[in-house]
Amino acid sequence: MAAAAANPELPVLPDSVLLQVLALLPLRERLRAARWGPPPNTLLNRGGTGTRPVPGSDRFPPLLRVCRRWQRLALDRTVWRHVDLSPHRISSQTLWHLVQQHLRDSLRTLRVRGALHSGSKRRILSPALLAALGKRCPQLHRLCLTETDLRPIPYENVPPSLMALELSHCEIPAAWFCSSAARALPQLQHLVIRNVPAFSDRHLLNVASQSSLKTLSLCGTYRVTDMGIQRAAPHLEELERLVLRHCVIGDSAVGFIGRHMKHLQFLEISDTYSLTNAGLACLASLQRLETLCLDVCDKISPGAVIALCQALPQLRNLKLGGARFEDKVIDKIQASLPHCSFSLTP
Repeated sequence: MAAAAANPELPVLPDSVLLQVLALLPLRERLRAARWGPPPNTLLNRGGTGTRPVPGSDRFPPLLRVCRRWQRLALDRTVWRHVDLSPHRISSQTLWHLVQQHLRDSLRTLRVRGALHSGSKRRILSPALLAALGKRCPQLHRLCLTETDLRPIPYENVPPSLMALELSHCEIPAAWFCSSAARALPQLQHLVIRNVPAFSDRHLLNVASQSSLKTLSLCGTYRVTDMGIQRAAPHLEELERLVLRHCVIGDSAVGFIGRHMKHLQFLEISDTYSLTNAGLACLASLQRLETLCLDVCDKISPGAVIALCQALPQLRNLKLGGARFEDKVIDKIQASLPHCSFSLTP
């Protein structure tokens, strides 16, 4: 009995434990465990095209035979709550199969990688596929797309259940984040944009005026300007987390952040070298701010940083990047902020 307890076999474990194990497996292994019809390697090749290999090749393994209990567990709803397809170069056909056979109303998170930078003209998503995804997965709350061409897809085809949308290295049309149709649109609370060159002031205003955003993260969005922040800021008063990285903004934009975004708890402004002491002082109105991350340039003095932090009663974390302060200046900052964790990065 002691030996069995020390080396438990899978059949001995309860279903609840096995379900947690299966949910942690990569997608390929989950499909194997479910004894999925086509060989998994034919549809989920890393970096491949998703075509069927020649029978008898090393990439065509025999189908696994599993017991009924194992198959039942592998197809359980809880195993398919969070699905990450981003490690694979899948085809539209494969994604259709997954939507029809495996992705159901238990799905909460879906991550997909397209073929935008692979030299292929294949499109992974289509209006019909997104419509099917929204119909079959009404609890889908987070959609993360990487290297995906969204230009032929109207925004009203995006599943209305979405609360979080992440776009990384994607292409979007000029009229996205708005719709003239009578369809329900996503009420986003979290929006993350990374290196989407087409994302502009117009996009920011569209999404800000139609959603109650709690999180907004913009990285490498060079078409977002001070004027765009000014127009969108009155619609972002419920924002709690704001990240502006590699953005072309200055004191004017920061002034509107301080005027309208009074609920901010986390603020990062990095790789933006147009900010001066005058703009920094505008952030003193953010009385709920707990974490502040700043890139400090020659236009910002240590005294201005200290004055700002002392005006923020809830501030607990201060991270300064790009600064070359002398040791005595660092000591002065730390001494003036006894209740605040301070770190300095190159």
